[in-house]
Amino acid sequence: MPKLNVHDVKGKKVGTYNIEVTDLAPRINKQLLHDAVVMYQSNLRQGSHKTKNRHEVSGSTKKMYRQKGTGNARAGHRKSGIRRGGGHMKQIHPRDYSYSLPRKALQLATRMALASKVRDDEIVLIDKLEFAAPKTKEMAGILKTLGCEGQSVLVATSGYDVNVYKSGRNIDRVNVAPASDLNAHSVLTAKRVLMTTAALDAFKAKAASSAKAAAN
Repeated sequence: MPKLNVHDVKGKKVGTYNIEVTDLAPRINKQLLHDAVVMYQSNLRQGSHKTKNRHEVSGSTKKMYRQKGTGNARAGHRKSGIRRGGGHMKQIHPRDYSYSLPRKALQLATRMALASKVRDDEIVLIDKLEFAAPKTKEMAGILKTLGCEGQSVLVATSGYDVNVYKSGRNIDRVNVAPASDLNAHSVLTAKRVLMTTAALDAFKAKAASSAKAAAN
Protein backbone atom coordinates (compact mmCIF):
# COMPACT_ATOMS: atom_id res chain seq x y z
CA MET A 1 0.00 0.00 0.00
CA PRO A 2 1.42 3.41 -0.98
CA LYS A 3 2.45 5.64 1.89
CA LEU A 4 2.52 9.42 2.03
CA ASN A 5 4.92 11.10 4.40
CA VAL A 6 3.38 13.35 7.02
CA HIS A 7 5.33 16.47 8.02
CA ASP A 8 4.97 19.08 10.70
CA VAL A 9 5.13 22.85 10.18
CA LYS A 10 8.93 22.73 10.44
CA GLY A 11 9.21 20.19 7.62
CA LYS A 12 10.14 17.29 9.89
CA LYS A 13 8.71 13.89 9.04
CA VAL A 14 6.40 12.81 11.85
CA GLY A 15 4.72 9.77 10.32
CA THR A 16 3.20 8.15 7.26
CA TYR A 17 -0.30 7.92 5.81
CA ASN A 18 -1.51 4.76 4.08
CA ILE A 19 -3.74 5.36 1.08
CA GLU A 20 -4.60 3.67 -2.20
CA VAL A 21 -5.70 5.49 -5.32
CA THR A 22 -8.80 3.27 -5.32
CA ASP A 23 -9.70 4.60 -1.87
CA LEU A 24 -10.67 7.85 -3.60
CA ALA A 25 -11.86 6.68 -7.02
CA PRO A 26 -12.23 3.25 -8.65
CA ARG A 27 -10.43 4.54 -11.75
CA ILE A 28 -9.27 7.78 -13.35
CA ASN A 29 -11.31 8.78 -16.39
CA LYS A 30 -9.45 11.45 -18.35
CA GLN A 31 -12.49 12.32 -20.45
CA LEU A 32 -14.61 13.04 -17.38
CA LEU A 33 -11.83 15.16 -15.89
CA HIS A 34 -11.56 17.08 -19.16
CA ASP A 35 -15.31 17.67 -19.32
CA ALA A 36 -15.42 18.87 -15.72
CA VAL A 37 -12.51 21.30 -16.14
CA VAL A 38 -13.97 22.72 -19.36
CA MET A 39 -17.29 23.24 -17.58
CA TYR A 40 -15.67 25.14 -14.70
CA GLN A 41 -13.65 27.26 -17.14
CA SER A 42 -16.74 28.04 -19.22
CA ASN A 43 -18.62 29.10 -16.10
CA LEU A 44 -15.84 31.61 -15.35
CA ARG A 45 -16.36 33.41 -18.68
CA GLN A 46 -18.16 36.74 -18.43
CA GLY A 47 -19.58 36.55 -21.92
CA SER A 48 -19.76 40.36 -22.09
CA HIS A 49 -18.21 40.59 -25.57
CA LYS A 50 -20.13 42.72 -28.08
CA THR A 51 -19.58 44.37 -31.44
CA LYS A 52 -21.71 47.00 -33.17
CA ASN A 53 -23.64 46.41 -36.35
CA ARG A 54 -24.05 49.09 -39.03
CA HIS A 55 -27.10 50.52 -37.30
CA GLU A 56 -25.17 51.18 -34.07
CA VAL A 57 -21.94 52.80 -35.32
CA SER A 58 -21.69 56.55 -35.75
CA GLY A 59 -21.65 58.00 -39.25
CA SER A 60 -23.72 59.34 -42.10
CA THR A 61 -26.09 57.17 -44.09
CA LYS A 62 -25.58 59.32 -47.18
CA LYS A 63 -24.49 57.46 -50.29
CA MET A 64 -20.74 58.04 -50.73
CA TYR A 65 -20.84 58.77 -54.48
CA ARG A 66 -23.11 58.20 -57.43
CA GLN A 67 -23.85 54.67 -58.53
CA LYS A 68 -22.35 54.82 -62.03
CA GLY A 69 -19.72 56.70 -63.98
CA THR A 70 -16.94 56.94 -61.36
CA GLY A 71 -15.07 53.76 -62.26
CA ASN A 72 -15.27 52.59 -58.64
CA ALA A 73 -17.29 49.74 -57.25
CA ARG A 74 -20.78 50.52 -56.11
CA ALA A 75 -20.83 51.89 -52.56
CA GLY A 76 -23.52 52.72 -50.05
CA HIS A 77 -22.94 54.65 -46.84
CA ARG A 78 -19.80 54.67 -44.69
CA LYS A 79 -21.35 52.47 -41.97
CA SER A 80 -21.32 49.48 -44.28
CA GLY A 81 -19.57 46.40 -42.88
CA ILE A 82 -17.08 46.26 -45.77
CA ARG A 83 -15.53 49.62 -44.84
CA ARG A 84 -13.12 50.52 -42.08
CA GLY A 85 -15.02 51.83 -39.08
CA GLY A 86 -18.24 50.28 -40.28
CA GLY A 87 -20.43 47.87 -38.36
CA HIS A 88 -19.81 44.15 -38.11
CA MET A 89 -21.83 42.11 -40.56
CA LYS A 90 -21.84 39.17 -38.16
CA GLN A 91 -22.45 40.96 -34.89
CA ILE A 92 -21.24 39.41 -31.63
CA HIS A 93 -23.80 39.58 -28.84
CA PRO A 94 -23.30 39.08 -25.07
CA ARG A 95 -24.05 35.49 -24.10
CA ASP A 96 -24.01 33.17 -21.12
CA TYR A 97 -21.48 30.36 -21.48
CA SER A 98 -22.34 28.61 -18.21
CA TYR A 99 -23.71 25.09 -18.06
CA SER A 100 -23.59 22.23 -15.58
CA LEU A 101 -22.79 18.55 -15.61
CA PRO A 102 -24.65 16.07 -13.39
CA ARG A 103 -23.84 16.52 -9.71
CA LYS A 104 -22.66 12.93 -9.23
CA ALA A 105 -20.38 13.21 -12.25
CA LEU A 106 -18.75 16.33 -10.81
CA GLN A 107 -18.31 14.68 -7.42
CA LEU A 108 -16.68 11.68 -9.07
CA ALA A 109 -14.43 13.98 -11.11
CA THR A 110 -13.26 15.67 -7.90
CA ARG A 111 -12.34 12.32 -6.37
CA MET A 112 -10.56 11.29 -9.58
CA ALA A 113 -8.60 14.55 -9.61
CA LEU A 114 -7.34 14.01 -6.06
CA ALA A 115 -6.62 10.35 -6.84
CA SER A 116 -4.44 11.48 -9.75
CA LYS A 117 -2.52 13.74 -7.36
CA VAL A 118 -1.92 10.76 -5.08
CA ARG A 119 -0.77 8.66 -8.03
CA ASP A 120 1.60 11.38 -9.26
CA ASP A 121 2.96 12.07 -5.75
CA GLU A 122 1.82 15.70 -5.85
CA ILE A 123 0.18 15.75 -2.41
CA VAL A 124 2.04 17.13 0.60
CA LEU A 125 0.60 16.08 3.95
CA ILE A 126 0.96 18.09 7.13
CA ASP A 127 -0.15 16.91 10.57
CA LYS A 128 -1.92 20.18 11.39
CA LEU A 129 -2.12 23.73 10.11
CA GLU A 130 -3.28 26.24 12.68
CA PHE A 131 -2.70 29.94 13.33
CA ALA A 132 -3.69 31.92 16.40
CA ALA A 133 -4.09 34.93 14.10
CA PRO A 134 -3.62 35.56 10.36
CA LYS A 135 0.13 35.37 9.62
CA THR A 136 1.05 35.51 5.95
CA LYS A 137 4.77 35.39 6.77
CA GLU A 138 4.34 32.18 8.74
CA MET A 139 2.30 30.59 5.96
CA ALA A 140 4.95 31.53 3.39
CA GLY A 141 7.62 30.02 5.65
CA ILE A 142 5.69 26.75 5.94
CA LEU A 143 5.27 26.54 2.17
CA LYS A 144 8.99 27.14 1.68
CA THR A 145 9.92 24.53 4.29
CA LEU A 146 7.68 21.93 2.64
CA GLY A 147 9.09 22.62 -0.83
CA CYS A 148 5.97 24.33 -2.18
CA GLU A 149 7.43 27.79 -2.69
CA GLY A 150 7.23 29.41 -6.11
CA GLN A 151 4.56 27.11 -7.54
CA SER A 152 0.79 26.94 -7.57
CA VAL A 153 -0.48 25.39 -4.35
CA LEU A 154 -3.92 24.38 -3.15
CA VAL A 155 -4.12 24.32 0.65
CA ALA A 156 -6.93 22.06 1.87
CA THR A 157 -8.14 22.00 5.47
CA SER A 158 -10.74 19.79 7.13
CA GLY A 159 -13.09 22.75 7.66
CA TYR A 160 -13.22 26.47 7.04
CA ASP A 161 -10.43 28.12 9.05
CA VAL A 162 -10.51 31.89 8.72
CA ASN A 163 -6.95 32.35 10.04
CA VAL A 164 -5.50 29.83 7.56
CA TYR A 165 -7.50 31.42 4.75
CA LYS A 166 -6.35 34.96 5.56
CA SER A 167 -2.76 33.78 5.99
CA GLY A 168 -2.63 32.34 2.48
CA ARG A 169 -4.92 34.54 0.38
CA ASN A 170 -2.27 37.20 -0.36
CA ILE A 171 0.40 34.73 -1.46
CA ASP A 172 0.77 34.47 -5.22
CA ARG A 173 -0.74 31.29 -6.74
CA VAL A 174 -1.90 29.95 -3.37
CA ASN A 175 -5.55 29.04 -2.83
CA VAL A 176 -7.05 27.90 0.46
CA ALA A 177 -10.25 25.88 0.71
CA PRO A 178 -11.89 23.33 2.99
CA ALA A 179 -11.93 19.74 1.73
CA SER A 180 -15.68 19.93 1.17
CA ASP A 181 -15.24 22.79 -1.35
CA LEU A 182 -12.64 21.11 -3.57
CA ASN A 183 -13.48 20.50 -7.20
CA ALA A 184 -11.70 18.95 -10.18
CA HIS A 185 -10.64 22.33 -11.58
CA SER A 186 -9.09 23.66 -8.35
CA VAL A 187 -7.26 20.36 -7.72
CA LEU A 188 -5.89 19.88 -11.23
CA THR A 189 -4.78 23.47 -11.79
CA ALA A 190 -2.56 23.40 -8.69
CA LYS A 191 0.91 21.94 -9.03
CA ARG A 192 0.86 20.80 -5.39
CA VAL A 193 -1.93 20.05 -2.97
CA LEU A 194 -1.04 20.74 0.67
CA MET A 195 -3.51 18.90 2.89
CA THR A 196 -3.84 18.27 6.57
CA THR A 197 -4.29 14.66 7.57
CA ALA A 198 -7.73 15.57 8.94
CA ALA A 199 -8.71 17.00 5.55
CA LEU A 200 -7.60 13.85 3.74
CA ASP A 201 -9.46 11.72 6.31
CA ALA A 202 -12.64 13.70 5.67
CA PHE A 203 -12.25 13.49 1.91
CA LYS A 204 -11.49 9.76 2.07
CA ALA A 205 -14.53 9.10 4.28
CA LYS A 206 -16.79 11.03 1.91
CA ALA A 207 -15.41 9.07 -1.06
CA ALA A 208 -16.10 5.80 0.76
CA SER A 209 -19.68 6.79 1.55
CA SER A 210 -20.27 7.85 -2.07
CA ALA A 211 -18.88 4.54 -3.35
CA LYS A 212 -21.12 2.63 -0.93
CA ALA A 213 -24.17 4.61 -2.04
CA ALA A 214 -23.36 3.96 -5.70
CA ALA A 215 -22.99 0.24 -5.03
CA ASN A 216 -26.43 0.10 -3.44
